[in-house]
Amino acid sequence: MIDYFEDTYVKHLKSTRTERSHMSFLFRVMSLVFLLGTTQAVFRSGNPEVNMNISQIISYWGYPDEVYDIVTEDGYVLGLYRIPYGKTNNDNSTQRLVVYLQHGLFTSASSWISNLPNNSLGFILADAGYDVWMGNSRGTTWSRKHTYLNTNSKEFWAFSFDEMAKYDLPASINFIVRHTGQEGIFYVGHSQGTSIAFITFSTIPKIAGRIKVFFALAPVFSIKNSNSPLIKMAYRWRSLIKSRVDVYMSQNPAGTSIQNMVHWSQLFNSSHLRAFDWGSPALNLVHFNQASPPFYNVTDMNVSTATWNGGNDLVADPKDVENLLSKITHHIYHKTISYYNHIDFLFGLDVYQQVYHEIIDIIRGSL
Repeated sequence: MIDYFEDTYVKHLKSTRTERSHMSFLFRVMSLVFLLGTTQAVFRSGNPEVNMNISQIISYWGYPDEVYDIVTEDGYVLGLYRIPYGKTNNDNSTQRLVVYLQHGLFTSASSWISNLPNNSLGFILADAGYDVWMGNSRGTTWSRKHTYLNTNSKEFWAFSFDEMAKYDLPASINFIVRHTGQEGIFYVGHSQGTSIAFITFSTIPKIAGRIKVFFALAPVFSIKNSNSPLIKMAYRWRSLIKSRVDVYMSQNPAGTSIQNMVHWSQLFNSSHLRAFDWGSPALNLVHFNQASPPFYNVTDMNVSTATWNGGNDLVADPKDVENLLSKITHHIYHKTISYYNHIDFLFGLDVYQQVYHEIIDIIRGSL
């Protein structure tokens, strides 16, 4: 199917001048393939949540919800969502342990509450007695505001996961710590949500010191062996797609920047995460004070880490995960689920039995 879409696109590109619309369409198709490439997920139709925002979905299932707009150091306004307690554990006077959930590429905080309550991690953790917070990276549906930049401007979309790690994650975690008064929190990340955590926790010790345990689902630190069609396509056409920063990714399932996709494409043959290459030694000197972008060293991360990966994952390839695990200094647990794909960690029919109950067991065991 992937080859069909690629061949179709190439034929259209040769026969028409409207490559903008075709490229936009292709990105949308490919991102859906990226998201829906699972054998485990169940897709429901005709459900009222389809037209709801995150707060409405939380309320629809009978849970309390809170939403905050937080501002990063560089001016992005991020939507931060909270489920302070569950339907059964509803004594709001009790201080609860905080669990923070960070979504992956092309998704948003809604990915943690899109399943039925008994299979959605956000609801499961709330019912287990935890104070659940869910972040949204810049450029996603719920984080498309800025204190002074226009959302449609080129400047607004000039970011990649570098900025998510440097600004978004620290802003979210610092806000939660101030708001709850709890110095230590638990962190759960999926896909790119693990990537930015590896960067933040290895480069900002103050933030790393606030993480009790880092739970990494489908962790992505390198994509040398990745078979993701979207990443391959971004690598193949990276020079062409740079000219459409304001169009291609902003209308996809939850949105991201083209610079972010270019950044991932730069890492296609790399076994390490590296900062965004600005295209010339002079520009890299401006951004990094060196001629080439620096590597991120996960061995510098002083955080207890538990990991889960899938044997059929096209993005977090098992070989790349194996390479990553050897670099995690404080690795406390690992599990490979042989038949899991990339998004089974969010929507798999047995994800509670395979993953979520183990997260809760580790949290309880770490008290």
